[in-house]
Amino acid sequence: MPRRNAKKIPIGRSLVAVLMTAWGCAVAHPAVAHAEFGDARPSRIAREVADWALASNDPRGLPFLIVDKPAATLYVFDANGTLVGASPVLLGLARGDDSVPGIGTRPMAQIRPDERTTPAGRFLAERGVNSHGEDVMWVDYDAAVSMHRVRATNPKERRLERLRTPTIADNRISYGCINVPARFYESYVVPAFSRGHAVVYVLPETRSMQEQFGLGVASARAAAGS
Repeated sequence: MPRRNAKKIPIGRSLVAVLMTAWGCAVAHPAVAHAEFGDARPSRIAREVADWALASNDPRGLPFLIVDKPAATLYVFDANGTLVGASPVLLGLARGDDSVPGIGTRPMAQIRPDERTTPAGRFLAERGVNSHGEDVMWVDYDAAVSMHRVRATNPKERRLERLRTPTIADNRISYGCINVPARFYESYVVPAFSRGHAVVYVLPETRSMQEQFGLGVASARAAAGS
């Protein structure tokens, strides 16, 4: 934040539609019925959303990422639903699942602490550049919410230290963006966006999964054949 003077990578919407159609045809049926978390221990909700995404082929052949807000954890999956990496992340200071209307055009100094939320939902995120010239992954461009490397520009915020603590109680500090450890970002997030886009699911903290993603999530395991 903020989005002013920021830009997306110039990929035409028509081209995106063509590519998404092609990927959907190429991967009509996911290779696995359940998301493969390996040795990771996700929350029940994160696992259900991952299984639902695969069972419904919602990512349409794209890699997908799950931001478990209650657990302050990011999971990165390949297009077949296999986990390739997981990491703690920093999230918006305020609890909430919606962005304040128009917040993406406001200077950061005018954003109140209670407005610093990370919105929940399903996003077709894309690579781009922010107003500082830094490459980021735009999750919600209009709300100026992106996924980017953690920045230690304000020592008082102790962002790097917050990522290293074993508790998630101190992982809420950003203006709404998803702050990722730099090494993890380079190793896992950037490759996930090699096609320019990836699907990002941000889990809610004030709404139910059914309210956020629809009734399909509630029966994800049944739909996946369990």
